[in-house]
Formats: sequence, C-alpha cells, structure tokens
Amino acid sequence: MSKPTIAGAAVIPGAGPVEGPPERDTVRLRETRPDEPPRYAPEWLELREGADAAARSAELLDPLRIRLANLPGRGPGGLVVHDLGCGTGSMGRWLAPRLDGAQHWVLHDRDPYLLHFAAVASPKAAADGSRVTVETRRGDVARLTPDALAGASLVTASALLDVLTAEETEALAAACAGAGCPALLTLSVVGRIDLTPADPLDATIADAFNAHQRRTGLLGPDAVTAACEAFTERGATVQIRPSPWRLGDTDAALTAQWLRGWVGAAVEQRPELRARAETYLASRLASLALGELHVTVHHADLLALPRPSGTRS
Repeated sequence: MSKPTIAGAAVIPGAGPVEGPPERDTVRLRETRPDEPPRYAPEWLELREGADAAARSAELLDPLRIRLANLPGRGPGGLVVHDLGCGTGSMGRWLAPRLDGAQHWVLHDRDPYLLHFAAVASPKAAADGSRVTVETRRGDVARLTPDALAGASLVTASALLDVLTAEETEALAAACAGAGCPALLTLSVVGRIDLTPADPLDATIADAFNAHQRRTGLLGPDAVTAACEAFTERGATVQIRPSPWRLGDTDAALTAQWLRGWVGAAVEQRPELRARAETYLASRLASLALGELHVTVHHADLLALPRPSGTRS
C-alpha cells in the first residue's frame, strides 16, 4: 500500500494521515492485519522525541513528586509506572531520570517492535541513582480496569488523549480512580497552531486539520477538556499546563514532516483544498529551508491526582 503524499513527498506514518481502516492503533493494541500500515513509525517517534522532551511541562513534576513520595503502601520495589501507548519509550526516558527511588515501568503498546525498542532503550537509573526496571505488555489500553492497574503508583501517556473517544477517556479516568493512582498525560493537541510569518490560508488548514482529528468519534483537540471533566467527576484534582512545540530552523526535519502531515490531513478532510494546499505547502517548505519559518504547535499536559485514601466524596 502506498504512503500518503502531499507536494510529492511521502509522510512518515504518525506525522500525517495513514491509509487503511480507521483503527486507533495506539489504543487498540491487537494483532495487525497483513495489509494494515502502522499508525506510528519509529522514525517519526524518534524525530519528535527531542521536541517532546523540551515541550513537556516541568511545572507538574513537583506536585507529582510530592504525591508519589506520600503514596500509601509503596512497596519495597519502589514505584510501579504504567506507560500507555509507550511507542519507543520516550516518556520513560524523559520521566524516570526526573523521579527519585526505584522504579518498575510497565510498557504498553500494540507493536512488538516498538515494545522491544522501548525496553532496550529504557533508562537504567532514577534521579538518585536507584534502579529502573521494565516489562512489556500488549493489550487494549482503551479497556483498562482498576484490576489491570492493581499496584500501580502512576499512569503515564504521551500524545494519547487526542486519539481516544469520550468513552475511552471515561474508562481511563475510571481505571485510574479505581486504582487510586495519579495520571500524567502529556502532549495532547489543543487545536491551535501559530506560524510566523502568517499566511491567509493558515486558519483554513488548521480548521480542516482539527476536523480531521475528530473523525470517527475521536476527541482530537477536545481531549484535554474531556479528560479534565472525566477525572474531576471522579474526585481527582486536575492541573493543566501548556506544553507547546516551538519549532524553528534547528528542527527543520521535524518541522518539514509535521507540515506535510498537517497539510495532508487537512486535504484528506477537505479534498477541495488540494490545489491551494500544494502551493501553500511548497511556500512554507521554502521558507523553512531559508530559516524564516517558525511554528508553535500548542499542546497541553494534564496531571490528575486522585482523592487521597480515606477521604469522603
């Protein structure tokens, strides 16, 4: 099956729309059909890892550390962290070295290759030098139950909320609340893009992209609001912080792939835009090559802290 193209170049799976059945492969962790392309390619995940790391909100780490330090029944093995839709493991590489104490990470993804990469490339030590260990699991993170999270100290995910439905987000919040564990859910898109210099077609492309993200019932740019409501309704205290990508000429490879995918998704949603979008993308890529284009892709990070044990509703 051919890869989707825009302006004559292939888009890495994950950077833009993927041909084939509209299955949410980061959510439905099951065997891949022979004719089905991956939702996320390791090349795309590797390309974006630096921007992700720079964007995640460090402001949420102190309240998270305080809660983790005071977890009731923390076992001798230290923290147990479930990383949902882990991909190549970038969340663990970012977070584990920022937390003290021994940690055991449970990595969830549908793709055995990505799980293998995540396990091999996982950090070996916490911030204080304590040991970090990992295990991998394949399963359906959209059907998590409190039992599946038994013994969990923390649930994490990166770029996951916006590919969930409202029902799946409710299930995730319910599972975390039932297990009594915090959730740190980073890098969810919020539907805003800033490009400098501006172009009259920016808003049209952005609107079409946002509509594409909401296809098949996914939350897309509404995900953070929906997740906040879902966790709050279950008694959690929720904090949200911005986590934008700020892309310039030093991120040219990532910016080019993101642009192709962003415009490609807009055209897939609104095919009548194709001719104008081709010209728009060519102009944007030319500006990028000259070091003149700067892009801010707005995301948000969410920290949900469940009601402490023993408190009343």
